[in-house]
Amino acid sequence: MIVTVTLNAAIDVTYRVPRLRPHTTNRVSETAERPGGKGLNVARVLAALGHETVATGFAGGPAGALLRDRLAAVDGVTDALVPISGTTRRTVGVVDASGGGTTMFNEPGPTITSEEWTAFLGVYRKLLDDGARAVALCGSLPPGLPVGCYADLVRDARAAGIPVLLDTSGEPLRRGLAARPDLVKPNAGELAGLTGALEPLRAARDARRRGARAVAASLGPDGLLVLTEDGSVLRARPPAPVAGNPAGAGDSAVAGLLSGLVEGLDWPRRLARAVALSAATVAAPVAGEFDRATYADLLGRIEVGAEDEAC
Repeated sequence: MIVTVTLNAAIDVTYRVPRLRPHTTNRVSETAERPGGKGLNVARVLAALGHETVATGFAGGPAGALLRDRLAAVDGVTDALVPISGTTRRTVGVVDASGGGTTMFNEPGPTITSEEWTAFLGVYRKLLDDGARAVALCGSLPPGLPVGCYADLVRDARAAGIPVLLDTSGEPLRRGLAARPDLVKPNAGELAGLTGALEPLRAARDARRRGARAVAASLGPDGLLVLTEDGSVLRARPPAPVAGNPAGAGDSAVAGLLSGLVEGLDWPRRLARAVALSAATVAAPVAGEFDRATYADLLGRIEVGAEDEAC
């Protein structure tokens, strides 16, 4: 099984409007609700790829109950979320169908108590002992958790001999790197914020010096840049930009990278899968899903090759 951790889970609400008009009433043409937060998006895609997946983190209040109810309907994902006294947040994405992109509204997360964190650690460590093959640690931290908690979770996974992928930003990423995760997947902006380097390869090298064994830098519609464990540099690009809603595209890339690792795929095939899934998620009408036809069409057409290492 693959374990995904979502410490700041959410109900993702997607509104589609014909054209988003600020400062006036907008009529919604379509509405969708899904279990959300980066790790739950990753879990859903992993399950769709045929991997047994266990999702843990926190859930509470009416939104948390709705999240768990919707998660129960996702084939292949087991709910190991820890109950909390606070209320799970909601995120709202407004998709402008006229081509104006997506506007996001993210609520703050619930405050996690020390007792709830201790309960989570018990669940997490048991999952590691029960046969986890890989771990994905994803997303922001809710209030109440120590900023170095991802570093602790990375150390637990590494002590158990289980590969761990970290996908977060800011100080939690900085602290997490020092615990030596097997792979980190920041976007170019997060890498720049971490290292001060605007050039992605230079920033990836800095992140690797800080502790990551490998770095996959998300470049949005331009694909992925990867600095591997042995220092090789690879770049994967889609054949053409894909129009749609980018929410969850990075999470699908994480699922592609992690599933490829578990299956023993080489880096070029992992990257092709990750970029195809990411683009297919942009093409899907609902955040956190991927369009299977687009994925099948793109998988064999992703360009993967060595990147210029002059930087």
